[in-house]
Amino acid sequence: MSLSAKQKRTVYGAGGLSFDWAFRTILCLAVLFVKPVDAQSPTNIFSPAATPAHSIFGVAMLVLGVTLFIFLVVAGLLFYALIRYRNRPGDSNREPAQIYGSNQIELSWTVIPILIVVMLFLSTTRVILETQAIPKPDNAMNVTVIGHQFWWEYRYPQLGVVTANELHIPLSDPAHPTPTYLTMSSADVSHSFWVPRLAGKMDVIPNKINTMWIDPQHPGLYLGQCAQYCGTQHAKMLLRVYAQTPADFAVWVNQQRQLAVRDFTGNVKAAEGQTVFMHNACINCHTVAGTVANGRFGPDLTHMASRDTIASGAIQNTPENLRAWIDNPNSMKPGSLMPAMHLNDQDLDLITAYLTQLR
Repeated sequence: MSLSAKQKRTVYGAGGLSFDWAFRTILCLAVLFVKPVDAQSPTNIFSPAATPAHSIFGVAMLVLGVTLFIFLVVAGLLFYALIRYRNRPGDSNREPAQIYGSNQIELSWTVIPILIVVMLFLSTTRVILETQAIPKPDNAMNVTVIGHQFWWEYRYPQLGVVTANELHIPLSDPAHPTPTYLTMSSADVSHSFWVPRLAGKMDVIPNKINTMWIDPQHPGLYLGQCAQYCGTQHAKMLLRVYAQTPADFAVWVNQQRQLAVRDFTGNVKAAEGQTVFMHNACINCHTVAGTVANGRFGPDLTHMASRDTIASGAIQNTPENLRAWIDNPNSMKPGSLMPAMHLNDQDLDLITAYLTQLR
């Protein structure tokens, strides 16, 4: 029995929609594959800037190559089946012969994926082991990284420097490598240190020390993110790594070694702000070197004004933002563990004037 004209229009129309949908899908995927990646992005994994990131990039390209090949094979077979066995005028409506069971096919789609997964597993393992096996040179820079909810603490034991949220490291010359080794632990919950252009992720865990190393060869700012959910403000626990030339890094270290500014001659508001700061609960959580403020629960503020951001990279460090942050941190970073101090407007202005002088 032949199909009616209406049935034919329905079948062929549905088939046309299917072909159109499939074509549009493949076209969109192709655009995604060929679209050039923005090499200027500070978090672009396809623009590695350190040896560990280059190794990861190689594995990523291998995985993308294998998955692209699988996609092309599957899509090719799908299109072949769609075109070769499409409904044609005059085709009978009988169900085609059904074949149940094929040892060859079942072995193929079982063994081949297993081999692919094993190959990718071994390739990834090799990169991890090779990265960890590289001996630490004597001239390596050592930094202790401590994760907090929701900020980062950085200690330079060789240099006597303590800072927060913005990690400064020297460049590594490929001819004379000077990598930076990060010794990590957490003060509260599990975190994860991840700067995509420099290295892979490393868990930062309470009561456990993990170590990783980075060796950027080009100066600049590299951004990252805590990659392990650690609480309400996990998304705004950002990372900022400044790779500097040896000369610039030495200047930064010399500045950070200085005690906090204490001479506010000609700046009455800053001088009064220091008095207000030292007589409030601020000193219980924050340290300002050279003063009675020696708290350890919050970031070290000795040179806070020299940083580009506050709130772990989430907010630009401007007097206006700083004042709003001191007034009510949760209005800018909900879930922040820093309490609102409920200061009056005059005290807010004075403390802001003081903190903006701590360079």
